[in-house]
Amino acid sequence: MAIPSRTARPGTYFITSATHNRRRHFQVEANAQLFVETLEHYRESYLLHAYVVMPDHIHLLMTLTTVALERAMQLIKGGYSHRIGSKMSVWQRGSTDHRIRDAEDFNVRLQYIHRNPVEARLCDKAEGYGFSSANAKVRLDEYLSG
Repeated sequence: MAIPSRTARPGTYFITSATHNRRRHFQVEANAQLFVETLEHYRESYLLHAYVVMPDHIHLLMTLTTVALERAMQLIKGGYSHRIGSKMSVWQRGSTDHRIRDAEDFNVRLQYIHRNPVEARLCDKAEGYGFSSANAKVRLDEYLSG
C-alpha cells in the first residue's frame, strides 16, 4: 500500500508561486483582479485564510479540504492561465510550499503575507494594498488549529 505524499494529506499550507521569468504580470491591475476572482472561483477545494498578489509572485495560506495541494495549485494556476487566455506562459513551473505546524507558525506566515507589499514598498500600510487579504475583497476562512 502506497503512503500518500505529504502534500496529498489534508493540512494547512503556505504557498509561493512566481510568474514565468519573474515577469511583473500582476502589475497590471486587471490581471491581479482576475487572479483574486480565480481564487474565489475554486473555493470549494480549499479554505482560504490569506493571500497576496505581488507584481511577480503570489503567496497563499490555505487549508486543503477536497483535493491534494498539487491539484489545488493546478486549479488555481491553470484556471487563471485559461481565464487570461495568454499564449505565453504565465507561471514558473512548480511552487514552494510549507506545511503549517501550529497556530504560531500560521500567524508568522499570515504576517509575512500581509507585510509583503509594505516591504516591497508598494504601499505604506498592508490594508492599503488592494490585492491582499489585509484589504480583503474576498471572504476569508477561519483557521482552526489542531
